[in-house]
Order: sequence, then C-alpha cells, then structure tokens
Amino acid sequence: MSRSDTYNTKQKSQIIEIIKNTNKPFTIKEIHEKINEVGLTTIYRLIDKMIEEDKLKKYIGKEGKTYYQYLEKCDKENHFYLKCDSCGNMTHIDCDCINDLYKHILNNHKFKLSKKNIIINGLCNKCQGEIK
Repeated sequence: MSRSDTYNTKQKSQIIEIIKNTNKPFTIKEIHEKINEVGLTTIYRLIDKMIEEDKLKKYIGKEGKTYYQYLEKCDKENHFYLKCDSCGNMTHIDCDCINDLYKHILNNHKFKLSKKNIIINGLCNKCQGEIK
C-alpha cells in the first residue's frame, strides 16, 4: 500500500466519522468546512458511495439545497423513513404496518412500491411544538 492510499483512507475515515456524528441533516459544504484539508471531489465520491450503500439519504430542502442524513443500512423489508418538513430530520422506522400500505397501493392503484426508500413527510414532535 502506498502512502497516498493510506492518506486517502485516513481522509475517508475522517469524513465518515464527521458524518456519523452529525445528528441532523447536512450539506456537503458543511462537511467540507469541518475538514477543509480534504478536497470536495473526495467528499462527493464518498457521499455518492454511501448513498449507493443506503447509509445516507439525500433530499432537496424547501429552499432548494441538497441535504444528506446518515442512517445505518437496514436489511429489513418492513421499514420506512419519517422526514420532518420543518427541520429535515429523518427517522428510520421498522414497522409491519407498512405492509398494509404496500398491499393497498398494489391492489387499489395497480402500483408496486419499492420497499427500499419509502419516505413519509410530516412534522416531527419537536417542530409540532414550535408551531403551536
């Protein structure tokens, strides 16, 4: 292994550590600001790989910015995500009740949902409290 391979591995480890410890949706710019000695290309490549591995979710915020959130990969079929429209936070949910939704949509609307990335939008408990 060459010195540059080791350096890249260290960079990737640093980026992953920052992503895992970010408890809210983030932008690539925010990650770059925390570890600016790493090039944007390296960050983009790693982010793309993590999305492919289902470790990150990507979405566009209401102001048009692209956000990401770290979520451990889930191999269960009966899961979905709740995404807050106000703060952008996503929560992973394992619940068999989603099967009723899959069946309803297939039977009544002749559309088969992808069980991989179901995201249901709404308001989290915290943001509901801020609105009242």
